[in-house]
Amino acid sequence: MSHKIVFLDRETLDANVRKPNFPHDYVEHAQTAPDQIVERLKGATICITNKVPLREATLKQLPDLKLIAVAATGTDVIDKAYTSANGIVVSNIRNYAFNTLPEHVFALLFALRRNLVNYYNSVRQGRWGYANQFCYFDYPIYDIAGSTLGIVGYGALGKEIEKRAVALGMKVLINDVMDVPNKVDIPTILREADVVTLNLPLTPETKNMIGAKEFASMKKTACIINTARGGIIDEQALADALRNGVIAGAGMDVLTVEPPKNGNILLDPTIPNLIITPHVAWASKEAMQVLADQLVDNIDAYVAGSPRNVVTG
Repeated sequence: MSHKIVFLDRETLDANVRKPNFPHDYVEHAQTAPDQIVERLKGATICITNKVPLREATLKQLPDLKLIAVAATGTDVIDKAYTSANGIVVSNIRNYAFNTLPEHVFALLFALRRNLVNYYNSVRQGRWGYANQFCYFDYPIYDIAGSTLGIVGYGALGKEIEKRAVALGMKVLINDVMDVPNKVDIPTILREADVVTLNLPLTPETKNMIGAKEFASMKKTACIINTARGGIIDEQALADALRNGVIAGAGMDVLTVEPPKNGNILLDPTIPNLIITPHVAWASKEAMQVLADQLVDNIDAYVAGSPRNVVTG
């Protein structure tokens, strides 16, 4: 059997995608709008998507589709109840961001704890030139060593973050939905941590799990980092907490709507001590190539009759 493979949003992956090991036709599109999905997937047996959504109304029109290979870990763009009920296999990417995402977390952590952005901007604006001494202390700087990191979500990435934190001399508090050794409840993490990092999926249970009440329970000198999914943090509550000095800072690699074509409350440049990056924590060159290789491995495995990294509803 010859397969037709269609990659709907090739532009989202800056890596070499090798050819699968079976007869196939391959078509890729840099990006795909919602009204283009059905036409482009007509006759396709294998769809590759990163962020192009495949919902029931769309999938019903694609009777030939057998495999959806998601070029990411998160599969919230797929209607998994429909795929499970109709024999469409969904595979995803796992354990590929083991260096890039933890490193991004610590890039944000260092920048926030040492107030790098504020000092950088103040120097560019000429502040150093009229200082009375050789340096100035407009923004507080806190050591990483000896501080407490709260990790909410203790999967593969959470564990890699912990390794780096311990190497830096940090105390670590962990929480996970699973029972893990030395698990601490979230209220305790929020109360005691100097930095909180979120590393868990967006689900009905985690949506807006960090809001005004949670920020109020944190130290005023604490920071929060979200490299997981937009929507886990209540964005309005975060903006208010930063403006009112409830917490000291935040690093966000994700927003509720991406890209934020219609704006986002957190993009207001007057919000203090907020660093936002455009969902690139996962995107080192090395990690993207690991992802691309695993993506094709998933497709090869499915066609060989041994599906791997299968995600069910």
